[in-house]
Amino acid sequence: MDAKLLEILVCPVCKGPLVLRKDAQELVCKGDRLAFPIRDDIPVMLESDARELAADEDVG
Repeated sequence: MDAKLLEILVCPVCKGPLVLRKDAQELVCKGDRLAFPIRDDIPVMLESDARELAADEDVG
């Protein structure tokens, strides 16, 4: 994922910063504990497509 794009992307729910998890191909919002998928190098920033992180899951 392009570093410049990652700098400007924010969580669509809380407008907070996102953390890239390369191994899982997703962007994580620590505040909302949501993971947004990256498909074909394109982040899918829809709340309906995000998955909730498990209580014991590391947020990066």
